[in-house]
Amino acid sequence: MRTLRQLLTGEEMIQLVIRLGLLALLIVWTFVLIRPFVPILAWALVLAVALHPVFIWLAKLLGGSPGLAAIILTSINTAIIVGPATWLGLEAVDGVREFAGELGSGNFAIPSPPERIKDWWLVGPQLHELWSQASNNIRAVLREIGPHLKPVARTMLGLAGGAGVGTLKFILAVLVAGVLFPYGSQLVGAGRRFLSHIVPEQSEHFLDLAGATIRAVSQGVIGVAVLQALLAGIGFKMAGIPSAGLLAFAVMLLSIVQIGAAVVLLPVIIWIWMDKDVTTALLLTVFFVVVGLLDNVLKPLVMGRGLTTPTLVIFLGVIGGTLAHGIVGLFIGPIILAVSWELLVAWVRDDRAQAEPPTIVER
Repeated sequence: MRTLRQLLTGEEMIQLVIRLGLLALLIVWTFVLIRPFVPILAWALVLAVALHPVFIWLAKLLGGSPGLAAIILTSINTAIIVGPATWLGLEAVDGVREFAGELGSGNFAIPSPPERIKDWWLVGPQLHELWSQASNNIRAVLREIGPHLKPVARTMLGLAGGAGVGTLKFILAVLVAGVLFPYGSQLVGAGRRFLSHIVPEQSEHFLDLAGATIRAVSQGVIGVAVLQALLAGIGFKMAGIPSAGLLAFAVMLLSIVQIGAAVVLLPVIIWIWMDKDVTTALLLTVFFVVVGLLDNVLKPLVMGRGLTTPTLVIFLGVIGGTLAHGIVGLFIGPIILAVSWELLVAWVRDDRAQAEPPTIVER
């Protein structure tokens, strides 16, 4: 077999190199130009896929009017982002800035426990002692490692500073998703044709799997976590808890990475029983217990199937997405990584099944 150099003359080889160089330059330049919009486009596609069943239902309800359905759904999504989501974000940003300032200066401290905790039946003295040790030890530890935490504080302040840009990206993504809603079937067809050139025999399966994974993670993980955070934030505000927005943000983050909101809600419930009267504390406790159990009820209903993506993949998606794309990456990171994981597992499983020899049954 003759080599490419033997088939082409010197002039043709130079022309080929120039063409390949121009093509590479065009690809790189295109990527540089669209790179700032990649998170917005990714989040818009996620919203379009996740809300496609709702869009179809609304269009049928309006007598087969996809344009009007897209406008109504986009208006609702925009109102959610501009309203409660923005309120929660601003509260969280203030809390992050305050926490980062205390962390960087080494002034962060756990308040000393109230003396009346000692009077609690059975667990009072032990809880008071444990709380006192934590309050005293954290001050001593932070005085030692305070200088080393300044880079962490700067990173947190940087993320908080980009919250305004993140909100603008969310709004733009919602508007782009609104434009994409009526063209759902065309987008699916384009995705199917694209995959047919890469994995001809598995294009249909991979497309269905990607859509199911996006809906499962966006609705069952991200959606439920955001709902829990909003309800928890309302409860924190009603209870008059300091840094309510930051605690609500922590609830959302812990729910996304599958740890659960109880890590935040349990200390809050303890604080409520120390600070409020019995009736108020009982009502708020019931409310927070319902909020904490919300994911156990809604996830099976919304997802329809168990999430097979490992928790570590979701966690890495949250961290990597946040570091790469800021607050928007917090949401699209786990979705993109979960889709990649599911497709990779399906690909490996299918290749393994094809490589295994057929079983011979002896008679």
